[in-house]
Amino acid sequence: MHSGSGRGRGHPVRKKRIRSDDEWRESLTSQQFRVLRRAGTEAAFAGEYTDLEEEGVYRCAGCGSELFSSAAKFHSGCGWPSYYEPIEPEAVDEHEDRSFGMARVEVTCAVCDGHLGHVFTDGPKPTGLRYCINSVALDFE
Repeated sequence: MHSGSGRGRGHPVRKKRIRSDDEWRESLTSQQFRVLRRAGTEAAFAGEYTDLEEEGVYRCAGCGSELFSSAAKFHSGCGWPSYYEPIEPEAVDEHEDRSFGMARVEVTCAVCDGHLGHVFTDGPKPTGLRYCINSVALDFE
């Protein structure tokens, strides 16, 4: 799992963005708040970025941090945008998630701790990983 600190790897240390729930509610839609701040999940195949094939960068909808590149996006058929790696390892943090009686690895934004989705080990080469991310947690640029 990634620490998100970036220390010792030649990457800058990311400054955490801390806000109150009220501040988050002011800057996010209700669905973004439910996913990013309450670890919710949008419906499969409902997100606007699931089938997007344009070149660009996917940023955190909460804080604007760069998270994923379109170059690492692939069609997994799972119903959510999927990437085989983040834009850099320090862009996301990974945490054990045992909710709903499952053992998974949750992916959060390294800057604002917003819930993005989960990472699984059934992805394509070169990493073999599938970062399964909620569209509502992302902005595309």
